[in-house]
Amino acid sequence: MKVIDAHIHLDKYTEDERDRIIDSLGENQIEALISVSMDLASCKENLRLFENCPRILPTFGYHPEQPLPSHAELNKLLNWISSYREKMVAIGEVGLPYYMRADSKNANFPYEGYVELLEQFILLAKKLNKPVILHAVYDDAPIACGLLEKHSIEKAHFHWFKGDRKTVERMIANGYHVSFTPDILYEKETREVAEQYPLQLMMAETDGPWPFEGRFAGKMTQPAMAHDVVKELALIKGIPVEQASSFLHANTKHFYKLKDIF
Repeated sequence: MKVIDAHIHLDKYTEDERDRIIDSLGENQIEALISVSMDLASCKENLRLFENCPRILPTFGYHPEQPLPSHAELNKLLNWISSYREKMVAIGEVGLPYYMRADSKNANFPYEGYVELLEQFILLAKKLNKPVILHAVYDDAPIACGLLEKHSIEKAHFHWFKGDRKTVERMIANGYHVSFTPDILYEKETREVAEQYPLQLMMAETDGPWPFEGRFAGKMTQPAMAHDVVKELALIKGIPVEQASSFLHANTKHFYKLKDIF
């Protein structure tokens, strides 16, 4: 049962950890990694990793849980992404800063600036005809949905999604995909989303090197844990693991057009 880790920050591991992950892909039946970027330096590192290992499929973007880039920094990033459009499978990770905003004591937090930034990346995804990978949870998700709808974006992937039932119904109606991390084994709100979402719009991810709890506590997050996600989704949906694995694998390959690569 092959698995594709649909969302991982491979560039954020140490060099030794990356080498161990890459060397174990075959034995762990990991067909590919969708390695998302945080900023320009991260984009360049993910490109380098892809050039050394074709199983690592890079996406280019700017993670929202960090200070806004300057105008010059953003232009440099957007121009770089456009120059390397043929090397990436998607725009991402982009979105809105739910956690940073929640932790901020700044009454004048520049939220509109982040909304404008997300819209620029959505427009770039449309221009380049690429999927977009979103970090948009809770109250941010409806705003992200509104931008996607405004620009008629169909290929949207919400990773590690958390949100209310109404927003989930809206996402399903629009055909947006979601991916689940190992927290599905112990996080109630994640399981509730999985119960509601159709299997044909699901993917498995690890979001490594982000650490997890439960039986994953104290362990390095690695792509092999995507198999645990598949097994838990099979239990939630009440279907054989083989069937769930086949669906999730096919969903990811179709969404990212990987049938043209593998």
